[in-house]
Amino acid sequence: MYELLVPKTILLVGMMGVGKTSLGRIIARRLSLPFVDSDKEIEAITGFTISDLFARYGEKSFRVGEEKIMERLLKGEPCVLSSGGGAFLSEKTRSVAKEHAISVWLKAETAVISKRTQGRTHRPLIPSEDNKDTITRLVQECYPLYAEADITVQSFNESPFKTVNRLFTILQDRHIVKSIPPTTRPA
Repeated sequence: MYELLVPKTILLVGMMGVGKTSLGRIIARRLSLPFVDSDKEIEAITGFTISDLFARYGEKSFRVGEEKIMERLLKGEPCVLSSGGGAFLSEKTRSVAKEHAISVWLKAETAVISKRTQGRTHRPLIPSEDNKDTITRLVQECYPLYAEADITVQSFNESPFKTVNRLFTILQDRHIVKSIPPTTRPA
């Protein structure tokens, strides 16, 4: 277990398929914080899936709504927040995150993202098959903005616990979290 020393949200950013949701749940448990997935919040508020919102209203309108929801979440109580792949591309969202969050870019190679998104149909910007060209284009577009995150952690094809352990080492080194020793029960 760990204690969050800085009263801010831990914001996970990065491409679809890098592990923001699975890693976010582990991080939240270790910090005893709520886990929030911004895409699930958007779906709960609108009653539509992300893919349906893209199809109905287009990406530009979706992003306007996403900015508002991200601002509300970032200004709320500290949590571990998994953002949609495009959320951190918004200048407004990055600005709010700078003030209210510790942003963590989960960076993965194109081949890792491709493998993890193959056959998945719920990602509106990445085709479920033959997606390497699309991912390569998105990487070139998104990585310069993701690089503005406070922390970068490489997401490899490994156990999510290894990735989380690397992140917690960085968080401890930067005095953002501290390890809580297990309590001993009286005999």
